[in-house]
Amino acid sequence: MTYGDAMNGRARREARRAEIVRAALEVIAERGYRGASMAAVAERVGLTQQGLLHHFPTKDALLVAVLEERDQWDAVPDTPWRVDLLTSLVEYNAMRPGIVQTFSALLGESVTEGHPARGYFTERYTRVRETMTTALRAAYGDRLPNGLTPERTAPLLVAVMDGLQYQWLLDPDAVDMPGAFRDFLRLLGEETGRGDGG
Repeated sequence: MTYGDAMNGRARREARRAEIVRAALEVIAERGYRGASMAAVAERVGLTQQGLLHHFPTKDALLVAVLEERDQWDAVPDTPWRVDLLTSLVEYNAMRPGIVQTFSALLGESVTEGHPARGYFTERYTRVRETMTTALRAAYGDRLPNGLTPERTAPLLVAVMDGLQYQWLLDPDAVDMPGAFRDFLRLLGEETGRGDGG
């Protein structure tokens, strides 16, 4: 086997794995993690279940790949978040309902004992609260205009972002997710700099 053949084979395997992960995202969004089967994912990509197991030996391994893929899409530069840019993240999420739906379905299920994504989400929320605390401190110092500290406000900020996602997923015509988030930032004292009539 030549070097080129080996590289082509590797590229094909990586492309196939990416296709499987996308299919798993779709199936989880439709059925939730517990309702998603390896057979359903395999069928969606035209593989046998045995063929799927060649790429992902367990359902949990596939879930980890799905979560890692989602994190890649949300990857941001290694620079601190700024509160005034969080609306851009909310707007970005509004353009990808399938990803938000999968994330929300997994998040909801992960609160149950023994769920394979529970550790992932617990660690993720610890990191996100720390990131938001840093962003709030950079914007406001040790106290926000409302008198709360960044540490006390960070969980509220995260709760608003995730809560708006659930409401938007259930009724996207009734919930303007970016607009509602801009309104929340006004409650914090953040000037959004947008001429949206507010």
